[in-house]
Amino acid sequence: MSIEVVGNKILGAAIKVHRALGPGLLESSYQRCLEYELRSMGLKAESEVLLPVVYGEVKIDAGYRIDMLVEDSVIIENKTVEKLLPIHEAQLLTYLKMKDCRLGYLLNWNVPVMKEGIKRIVNNL
Repeated sequence: MSIEVVGNKILGAAIKVHRALGPGLLESSYQRCLEYELRSMGLKAESEVLLPVVYGEVKIDAGYRIDMLVEDSVIIENKTVEKLLPIHEAQLLTYLKMKDCRLGYLLNWNVPVMKEGIKRIVNNL
């Protein structure tokens, strides 16, 4: 399955979850519901995936975790913030590079309509 197909399924699932729950909950609530929705669509979805820092030939567990990894190819970072900031984009882009993934989504659940809270980030496309 191409990353574009996976990405479209992620967006559809995120909109469905947001329509059901609305804004105002904790990030973890949306993440669990989104993971459930993606799995019910037959996608491989993992939460809190360890992301070690590779320094030279050493892998260091520095406590980094990817919010969600879908089909081993698309990273999702969930936020419940007033506004997405450039630091959020930088974080996701760095995770994409560290995991060698090409597509990621910042999902800000604290918006009236989910399409206003979606930011697509690509790495080397």
